[in-house]
Amino acid sequence: MSNRLTSFTRAGLRFDVVDSGPIDGPVVLALHGFPQTASSLSELTALLNARGYRTIAPNQRGYSPGARPRGRVAYRVSELVGDMVALIREIDRGPVHLVGHDWGAMVAWSLAGARPDLVRSLVTVSVPHPGAYVRSLVSSDQLARSYYMGLFQLPVLPERLLLARPELLDRALAGTGMAPDAIARVHSEIVDTGALTGALNWYRALLLAGPRAVSAPVRIPVTHVWSSGDTALTRRGAELTERYVTGDYRLVVIDGASHWLPEERPQELAEIIVDRIESVTG
Repeated sequence: MSNRLTSFTRAGLRFDVVDSGPIDGPVVLALHGFPQTASSLSELTALLNARGYRTIAPNQRGYSPGARPRGRVAYRVSELVGDMVALIREIDRGPVHLVGHDWGAMVAWSLAGARPDLVRSLVTVSVPHPGAYVRSLVSSDQLARSYYMGLFQLPVLPERLLLARPELLDRALAGTGMAPDAIARVHSEIVDTGALTGALNWYRALLLAGPRAVSAPVRIPVTHVWSSGDTALTRRGAELTERYVTGDYRLVVIDGASHWLPEERPQELAEIIVDRIESVTG
């Protein structure tokens, strides 16, 4: 019998974990995005639990109170991936089924590319393969959509501005289609707990990623999910992603939904995840 996880540690950092569902069920590792915590995946994981899957949803680096190192270097993609490698070893149940939304998808792509031995199947939501994203910057309007990433490179100023004028954050998130209750959770779980700087440091460390992190192919079975109402990410990136997957690949487009699919369309997303898992487990 496995033990239920509430946390794990790596390099002196302590990460909170939400572990739910049948404890001996197949393991789905679910990674949240920006600016959210594992709570954003709760409806999705509950549906997976009902289908017999054990879900492990960590609050990642910068989000867990015990895992907020200072400085952008500590938030390199290699460190984010290393955290998840440590978690998978802690679970000790063999390769996992991996799901990531937004920045969680970026970590998932990088983990699957670097350590395919630890990942049995992959479902990425919203964010395409990093190589496809880079290509989309010069072949679509993705660069214009990503303007905020440039603003987030500034030290200290973005969080000070958002803390002083929270209505700016509210308007920005509402403009992407985030629901009012989800915006309220951003304040209670990110802004009010001091997690904002750590969350922004993920963006500040982006330029520290090497070319291998951008171009590494993914050799395991992958489903990528993109929604037509996503204001942050173009369809072009989703279409280019196939070039970076050498395993079985599927692109699923969800019409009429915003960027926030785990909360907006959890039932549909759960079915997509189960379909991908069953494609490799029979």
